[in-house]
Amino acid sequence: MDGGGVSGSGGVTGLGVHEGRAAGARPLLLGVRHHGPGSARSVRAALDAARPRVVLIEGPPEADALIPLAAEEDMRPPVALLAHAVDEPGRSAFWPLAEFSPEWVAIRWALDHDVPARFIDLPATHTLAWGRDEGDESRAGRPDDPVGEIPETSPSEAPSDAHGTGPSGEDAVEDEPAVHVAVRVDPLGVLAEAAGYDDPERWWEDVVEHRGTGQGDVFEPFTVLEEAMGVLRETFGTGGHDRDLVREAYMRLQVRAAQREFGEDVAVVCGAWHVPALRRKSTVAADKALLKGLPKVKADMTWVPWTYRRLSRNSGYGAGIDSPGWYGHLFGAPDRPVERWLTKVAGLLRDEDRMVSSAHVIEAVRLAETLAAMRGRPLPGLSETTDAVRAVMCEGSDVPLALVHDRLVVGDVLGEVPQAAPAVPLQRDLDRIQRRLRLKPEALERDLELDLRKENDAERSRLLHRLRLLGVAWGEPAASRGSTGTFRETWRLRWEPELSVRVAEAGVWGTTVLAAATAKAEADAVSASGLADVTALAERCLLAELPDALPTVMQILADRAALDADVGHLAQALPALVRSLRYGDVRRTGTGALTEVAAGLAERVFVGLPPACAALDAEAAEEMRRHVDAVHGAVGLLSEVADPEQDPPGASGQRDGVPRGGSATVPGKDGQGTATAVPEQDPAAIAVSGPDDGGDAPAPAHRGLRGRWQAVLKVLSLRDSVPGVIRGRAVRLLLDDGELAQDEAARLMGLVLSPGTAPGDAAAWIEGFVGGGSGGGMLLVHDERLLGLVDAWLTGVPAEAFTDVLPLLRRTFSAYEPGVRRTLGELVRRGPGRRGSVAGAGAGIPGLGAGLDGDRADAVLPVLRLLLGLDDDRDDDRDDDAMNADDNDLAGVAG
Repeated sequence: MDGGGVSGSGGVTGLGVHEGRAAGARPLLLGVRHHGPGSARSVRAALDAARPRVVLIEGPPEADALIPLAAEEDMRPPVALLAHAVDEPGRSAFWPLAEFSPEWVAIRWALDHDVPARFIDLPATHTLAWGRDEGDESRAGRPDDPVGEIPETSPSEAPSDAHGTGPSGEDAVEDEPAVHVAVRVDPLGVLAEAAGYDDPERWWEDVVEHRGTGQGDVFEPFTVLEEAMGVLRETFGTGGHDRDLVREAYMRLQVRAAQREFGEDVAVVCGAWHVPALRRKSTVAADKALLKGLPKVKADMTWVPWTYRRLSRNSGYGAGIDSPGWYGHLFGAPDRPVERWLTKVAGLLRDEDRMVSSAHVIEAVRLAETLAAMRGRPLPGLSETTDAVRAVMCEGSDVPLALVHDRLVVGDVLGEVPQAAPAVPLQRDLDRIQRRLRLKPEALERDLELDLRKENDAERSRLLHRLRLLGVAWGEPAASRGSTGTFRETWRLRWEPELSVRVAEAGVWGTTVLAAATAKAEADAVSASGLADVTALAERCLLAELPDALPTVMQILADRAALDADVGHLAQALPALVRSLRYGDVRRTGTGALTEVAAGLAERVFVGLPPACAALDAEAAEEMRRHVDAVHGAVGLLSEVADPEQDPPGASGQRDGVPRGGSATVPGKDGQGTATAVPEQDPAAIAVSGPDDGGDAPAPAHRGLRGRWQAVLKVLSLRDSVPGVIRGRAVRLLLDDGELAQDEAARLMGLVLSPGTAPGDAAAWIEGFVGGGSGGGMLLVHDERLLGLVDAWLTGVPAEAFTDVLPLLRRTFSAYEPGVRRTLGELVRRGPGRRGSVAGAGAGIPGLGAGLDGDRADAVLPVLRLLLGLDDDRDDDRDDDAMNADDNDLAGVAG
């Protein structure tokens, strides 16, 4: 339902409209509730009966030139008039219009009958200037008197349509008496209470929305409601709100000018709250005095698409309508609206695989009519149909009902505006790119999967990244499903109307998306506050493919990196920089300069990290441990770029000659270029690059980065002044890279868990070694020696120290997957077995777990032979010892 606002009468209190018009002294005033289908139908009927020579509509006069566009074939509401200050595009205001808005109906009636239509509210040039001159920074871009935009206020301050919000809005009242604020918040409440209703929306439905226009005097609704508005204004006044008085003075002047030009055959469509003020006699001099000295700014106007979802919001740029989809249905249904609505609901539920038949629809209609009769309503409203849907079609569940509310009651309708509508050059360029890439804005949120190996998808990705850099958040990156390769991207798209304002704001940076994004990136680099901000910007420049911005960004990055001596800052900046190299590979972007800077940052981290890790408290040590993890991952990627021929330690094989997780140089299609395999992708993702695509060949000084980093990890693992969580993590990283034997890792753990080490330091070492979500749980599962060491140490911790280390250990082991925790529990419950694990065989260190069960091993030998491709028919010349050796090996695998 509409969020508050009242239709009023166009007649004089106690006098019919026809009588007033016959007297020749007054125009036809049609007071409306904005975005009300009942008001819209009444306005159409009144205009058909009166046949005025001109139609005046509450709205900004600057939009008069845009009115003819409403008749264009490709203009589809909901749409909105957008006004923004030329010198400050972020300062803007909207006048949203739906097909069921009385103002839109008046515009279309005038165009269809070749009658002039004009807007008569205070010009946007003054409206936009009010908030700026008052210095209200909290409402920058959302002026206090938005004339169609409800400012972002608390619910108790939100203005209502009775005072002209919606297409002809009012500003919020902040210092009015409490009684007047209550009327402005819910003007329907006063009238509903006087009629004996406890729900203003239900009163409005019964009195207006369910009232047909085919019988009786078509002007009667406006006559009656004007009387009500007159009484409300006499009782509560205007609260000293000067802007109402100024706007109404301007409207009176415009009405007088229209009467001089067209005579008395003038119809005015405006918010009902203003009707008594427009009817009131006032001199021209008094009205002009109120308008003297108003602030001004230069403003531009255009049509922009709007959405039902934005109409349903009661703050920001919304209009406070709870159910725009329901309102649109009421306005568009020629007859039997309840039956048509419930049929539409049934179709939606059937599309979602719910069992809904025509019998359900029949029963829901009967229930809705019964509820309306019991509640004393002339026809079923939204509350009755909703209750019927819940009981009959949703079996009492609110889960499918929420879907009905989201898809139908609110709706995801996005309007369209013609190409002839005025727009800033940047918007024109964006429209052209959207059409070329077949990427149409939609109000419904949807996921977009992109394969960067395809040129069209790569261009879509560049567009979305450039828009994000410009602050136009049309799409947000999301986690890819089913693939971890860098050649895939997933975006979550939804077009919101205010993005048109963001595009207008971004227009100051350039006339095309590419030029604007380039200029914005350069400006952001200059104003960046920290090194990590610059590296993140470099990454975004590569993702958006802004080659002209990269030199500036890289120069600033090099300068900042040379001056920043904080190892934490350097470690924080390195991962984003190295990720950019990876993206450069998949996007075929030259990253030679980026490699130089990244390798230099890595060298500085290597030098400064050991002394930076000394004498840290627990919180600082944990933060540094995260830095160590980030640098380790970054060095792994950087070493692959800097030394592509070196197989990464721990690689289990190659895929078509390319190391897994790494890259390799192979001849290109032309015999000269190179094909760089993108990490974590299949051979089809290999991107072919020529000899002049950026000069990414590594410098000899950058080779061996991984070896130097491993030397730093060894220093950290053995230095007593380094906190336990960092020492443990260094040992773990060395073990994962294959630079530390399992026996040596077990020896180091045994030393740390010896009685001479403080329990707190030992627990921190364990957290660093097997904690942090790094797969430590699986390491303990498969290496029973390490688990036995942890178990033996934990059982020997003194009681007084156990309570100190327990929180740390719980944090470590609680991060494991439930299955891993269950397996560890089973191993600990069994206790030391007859021998250690396969990995620990011959090490002399007892492990946990049961011994080999020969009978169970024999049962799986035939299956293992099939899996391994062993021939069941053994050669006769094979001796028994060889066959027994095979069986023993298989039994070891099975055990």
